[in-house]
Amino acid sequence: MKVCVLYSGGKDSTYALHWAVFKGFEVISLLTLLPKREDSWMFQYPNVEFTKYQAEALGMNIIQMPTSGEKNKELEDLYAAFKKCKDLGAQGIVTGALLSDYQRLNANIIAEKLSLKTYSPLWRKDQEKYMYELIDEGFEFIITSTSAYGFPYELLGKVIKREDIDLIIRRAREFGFNPAFEGGEAETYVIYAPLFKRRLKVFGEIKRLGEDNWRFLIKRIL
Repeated sequence: MKVCVLYSGGKDSTYALHWAVFKGFEVISLLTLLPKREDSWMFQYPNVEFTKYQAEALGMNIIQMPTSGEKNKELEDLYAAFKKCKDLGAQGIVTGALLSDYQRLNANIIAEKLSLKTYSPLWRKDQEKYMYELIDEGFEFIITSTSAYGFPYELLGKVIKREDIDLIIRRAREFGFNPAFEGGEAETYVIYAPLFKRRLKVFGEIKRLGEDNWRFLIKRIL
């Protein structure tokens, strides 16, 4: 089956992409929506424009389309994006949804209108086990944004190792945030994964946006 993968460049959409490839799907394109607002309900905002570097490292086609980021209008943008995938020959859409009913249901509803099948291989996956699984399977990613009280901000911009996952899970249990960041507690950017043909080198700077809100701003990628 030919599919497009809804791709933000983070750990979840990258994992979903790998799942699709190893399950035998033909990935005809990655699909990135570029929100104009930071408070988008559907799409990741920090650093998503840099998915083009990941697509190059993967040797895959990518579609990047702007979206208003407004709660209802962005669904119209998603419809247009899915339609473009269908026009390219896609029969299905793969998403990295973990726990967000809003994101998963809206993607499913819009895809169904276009007679596209949807696949969300991470749905309801054990959050803590999943974080270790990423490391064990060779995924390398950096934390690009944090907004949860108690999150270890010193990990911002760092390539996450297994011991860092230990720390994140301890803090998540103590302070009550989601250890896999499904509630927006943090955002990630993948620099290497099993399908990547090369490891990306990312350069940026850390900026504090609020008391518990920090951002790693990507400036350059090699």
